[in-house]
Amino acid sequence: MSEKINFWDGKLIVPDQPIIPFIEGDGIGKDIAVHSLKVIDAAVAYAYNGDKKIEWKEVFAGEKAFNQTGSWLPDETVDAFREYRVGIKGPLTTPIGGGIRSLNVALRQSLDLFVCLRPVRWFKGVPSPVNHPENVNMFIFRENTEDIYAGIEYMYGEEDTIKLRDFLIHELGVNKIRFPETSSFGIKSISKEGSERLVRAAISYAVEQKLPSVTIVHKGNIMKFTEGAFKNWGYQVAEQEFSTQTFTWPTYERLVEEKGKEYADNALNEAREAGLVIIKDVITDAFLQETLLRPQEYSVIATMNLNGDYISDQLAAMVGGIGIAPGGNINYLNGYAIFEATHGTAPKIAGTGQANPASFILSGAMMLDYMGWNAASDLILQALEDTITQRKVTADLYALMEDASLVSTERFAELIIRNMK
Repeated sequence: MSEKINFWDGKLIVPDQPIIPFIEGDGIGKDIAVHSLKVIDAAVAYAYNGDKKIEWKEVFAGEKAFNQTGSWLPDETVDAFREYRVGIKGPLTTPIGGGIRSLNVALRQSLDLFVCLRPVRWFKGVPSPVNHPENVNMFIFRENTEDIYAGIEYMYGEEDTIKLRDFLIHELGVNKIRFPETSSFGIKSISKEGSERLVRAAISYAVEQKLPSVTIVHKGNIMKFTEGAFKNWGYQVAEQEFSTQTFTWPTYERLVEEKGKEYADNALNEAREAGLVIIKDVITDAFLQETLLRPQEYSVIATMNLNGDYISDQLAAMVGGIGIAPGGNINYLNGYAIFEATHGTAPKIAGTGQANPASFILSGAMMLDYMGWNAASDLILQALEDTITQRKVTADLYALMEDASLVSTERFAELIIRNMK
């Protein structure tokens, strides 16, 4: 009998036959969703000998919803994700004109999905622009509700913009606006609560998964009261709530000052040997370079929205591109989660059978992990890698690989299922 997923005492309660809503998506969403769901179903069936099964419930957003209901994001869709708690979606188009700026953002904010989790790893056989993509294995915790997603902007020349400009200059004494008559303004909000819950989730994940470090990525050397505060609040969470499970960089620096570098180095090495999670921070631009040169030194990444956008795409490119990058939007406080293909709708190839379903499929594997169905998730990862190493791939990977065989979206999914062991 199909049942809803529930949440109790900080944990998901997942029945053997959960009802999971899904959004097909726009553009290539129609091509990848149907075949991706078949892969997920096969993995569950093989992993649990038919004892577990997902009942898929289609809900609507994007063009399909607009054509049927006149709304790009019907209330019923948000209500379904809230009722059934865990879901998955394909790519959605951004409506033209006023109203909702992004359906993806609207869904995240409606359910307060404050973590955008983007795991990045390399699959053997995938072409990469870096020499050692196998060293890339990171988990990006990108804050999902503040920063640029707050959307506080003022266009130059408008009445409210002039009021804001005059307030800044005459009331607050701001003298750094170079061209006040032609300036637009954007305000980014970074809250203590939002920062703490994001970093708390990242550290908890590292502790639970026995990962070596959490790196707070920020531009606090310039924006001291927003990004700098994010870093400081993050360290406070580590030191106050995870003192027995972590070793922070400020602790290392205090030991250097009080007892010398040799003593501090020994303490750091002992923390690593004891399995403590090392909490450190890096300036954003330096981090983007460091991950190209020394990716093996980074594991879990905690960062704000805009930084996370840049970081996610660069790291995805290092392991083969956004076409095989999964993502999940999660509220760890109430269990709500929507997993998603992270690429766009690619309308030019919709209906041609060229689309790569890997991002949707891997997001499904993330969803299964989140549900505690790890055996099914492992099957998907193994089968996808086997299919790629057999060099039977969709058009995006085919264009980058030598001696590969071009297969359709449907055939690629079929091969993944065949390779499940």
